Amino acid sequence: MPFANFKVPAGTLTEKQKEQIVTRTTELYVEIYGERARANTMVLVEEVTDGGWGIGGNVLTLAKLQEPPSED
Repeated sequence: MPFANFKVPAGTLTEKQKEQIVTRTTELYVEIYGERARANTMVLVEEVTDGGWGIGGNVLTLAKLQEPPSED
């Protein structure tokens, strides 16, 4: 059974965007494995609590993600 797990910051996606992730991921698996994969593809969109993850040793928050990129 194909399985995809997306972890996203809580509150950053609309229900429609989550639906798009599920639909498009399923279509990708069907493209790769054929139509037989459609009925068995599982896509999980998990919302992670603000501050519950990090990159490069730094905790990420929604506020940090919304900051404009720095011009170094």
